[in-house]
Amino acid sequence: MWRWLLLAPLLVVLILFTLSNTEPVDLRLWPFDLAWQAPLALAVLTGAALAFLVGALIAWLSGMPWRSRARNAERQLARLQGEMAALKAAEEKRNAALSLPPAA
Repeated sequence: MWRWLLLAPLLVVLILFTLSNTEPVDLRLWPFDLAWQAPLALAVLTGAALAFLVGALIAWLSGMPWRSRARNAERQLARLQGEMAALKAAEEKRNAALSLPPAA
């Protein structure tokens, strides 16, 4: 529900922007001799989408070392928990062998 309350105004703004900017513009790719026409809204929104994707890729790549450290820490935690359980079991076994028999 909250997601729709936040996305609805953004969607309305995007629709109004698209409807208001339908004039064709020439798009050229330097240094190549490529040119094509597209509506201004398409050019702007495509540029924004590409910028978003590049930013997401940079964020994902910059988080790789942290994810690697987290995986290593989880493996070490599992190993240490297993070692701790084995030590507790050995201690309980040793304590059971050393305990005095119940008094009669």
